[in-house]
Amino acid sequence: MSKLQAYRNNCKDVFKSFLVSMADYDGVYEFPVIQPTHSIPNRLIPFSKAISCKDHDQWVHFYQDDYQFERIWNNPKRYLRILKRYNGVILPDFSVYRDMPLVMQLWNIYRSRAVGAWLQLNGIEVVVNIRFGDSRTYDHSCDGVSKRCVIAVGTNGTLDDKDDRHYFEEGLEGVVRRLEPIAIVVYGRTPDDIFQKYRDSGIEIIPFESECANAHRGVI
Repeated sequence: MSKLQAYRNNCKDVFKSFLVSMADYDGVYEFPVIQPTHSIPNRLIPFSKAISCKDHDQWVHFYQDDYQFERIWNNPKRYLRILKRYNGVILPDFSVYRDMPLVMQLWNIYRSRAVGAWLQLNGIEVVVNIRFGDSRTYDHSCDGVSKRCVIAVGTNGTLDDKDDRHYFEEGLEGVVRRLEPIAIVVYGRTPDDIFQKYRDSGIEIIPFESECANAHRGVI
């Protein structure tokens, strides 16, 4: 063993390299490859609620504020046993904002894929969450993702503002063109002016209403 190897073995793994120790990589930025799935989630539960929920016949998602699931990155081993109880996991939705430096946008895409590669290695079924920011990330958001499989996207916070909507539509169009998914799981609204053309092309759109929408309906 070299001195450098010995030094590294005594260092804390702050970059979570164990998550990708068995991974293959794709693209210029070497995102971990996620094996394809054709499974369709039956129901969804947010990660923050999944920790204590007793109903495991559903899939875990991370369409929440980042602070509610940052712990899956900080200490993934702690939650592996919990996630294994469920049918599967939609990969973490770390924020990718257009006004973030590009390196941070790419880092958050990487983190989602790294967690996903590790979950798959541990026998958990996963659906890739596709999240992009500005146009520089459209192609990279697909790196490591197989064609003609099931993918997931979130529309919360992307459709109300004109500019946000434009980037979402443009990015999704690029994703569909490159990945040719058989189905898209959508957390949030699925307006016809965006999604109908994909339905017409034979892609199955599987919508799940957001927690916010359900809560609002309950108040009304």
